[in-house]
Amino acid sequence: MTDEPSPDWDPRAPDVLADQIAAYDQLRARCPVAHSEFLGWSVLRHDDVVRVLDDPQTFSNDVPHRLTVPNGMDPPDHTEFRRVNDAYFTADLMAAFEPACRRIAADLVYTLPRGVATDVMPALAEVFALRVQNSFLGWPSELEEPLRRWTAKNRAATLAQDRPALAAIAVEFDGFIRDLLAARRQAATGAPDDLTTRLLGEHVWGRPMTDDELVSLLRNWTVGELSTISASVGILAHHLAVHPATQHLLRGDPTLIGAANDEILRMHAPLIANRRVTTRPVDVGGQLIGAGERVTVLWASANRDESVFGDPDEFRVDRDPADNLVYGRGIHVCPGAPLARLELRVLVEELLARTTELSSPAHLEPTNAHYPGSGFATLPVVLR
Repeated sequence: MTDEPSPDWDPRAPDVLADQIAAYDQLRARCPVAHSEFLGWSVLRHDDVVRVLDDPQTFSNDVPHRLTVPNGMDPPDHTEFRRVNDAYFTADLMAAFEPACRRIAADLVYTLPRGVATDVMPALAEVFALRVQNSFLGWPSELEEPLRRWTAKNRAATLAQDRPALAAIAVEFDGFIRDLLAARRQAATGAPDDLTTRLLGEHVWGRPMTDDELVSLLRNWTVGELSTISASVGILAHHLAVHPATQHLLRGDPTLIGAANDEILRMHAPLIANRRVTTRPVDVGGQLIGAGERVTVLWASANRDESVFGDPDEFRVDRDPADNLVYGRGIHVCPGAPLARLELRVLVEELLARTTELSSPAHLEPTNAHYPGSGFATLPVVLR
């Protein structure tokens, strides 16, 4: 490993946390491969990020401190576990789940107050993510509030890099899942016919998956769902509230909602970054990075690179979808992308179909979420 270089920036500085998207835009212009003690080497340009994503041999995903299925694996392990993962996100399963997803979205939108400012983060975004995930996996509604509290604790400990707290939080979450698996095993043939029960029969390398592997896979699905989907709902709601023209377009042609969601999330990433570690010395964007060094892929910057997207804040539904990295790229493309796209499409469809207007109250400003979160911590919106 090379000597520790001088930092180019501090990802946790107050001015960065106050507006992460603007901070990354400024950093990309002056230092497209930037070093910090917190994130190692941050890669900000689109072309450089694509280079990292397309070379998993050089930029390894095997970086977590605990087993992470499948995201924290490299081939051949990643290939085998990704095979299991992807069987749960097929087009047939998504179509079968859509009615339940739509009921959840419709019920939530129906209960939101009309004509007054409502913080849609706790009232819509967070509860939608929780209820949809529980429904998809067949988990009991009693887990909704414990999972909500767990997500908040996990976000705070990650920002603080409080490793003892993170370890305790991980054990707490794993306990939820182990209890669910144990209950299904005890029920035997009386277990509910859902995806969590189905997972108990999965095999890798010709053997049954271990409980550690099952817990890790379910943790990966759930943590990503609860944080990223709730952030995405907030980002989409905010964009619609402050851009009446986009609202009008999508109300007039709901078939554009899927492409519009991807474009809005390109402009304002729901997931800030992912980690890699180098397996050999490598040049990225003119910066020599040694073997064994941390590399952070900053989605929130790459998807706003002017050299690819021109004005990054220009809303266009006709962009080449291959350029949009909101769900990643390559062998580690988001494992739950089909479900995420379904959920967000259905939610926006129901939100627009059951309202006549979304607006942002002039007297109340949203507050931004802090790393590792994105989007908004609070988001007042008026529904009519």
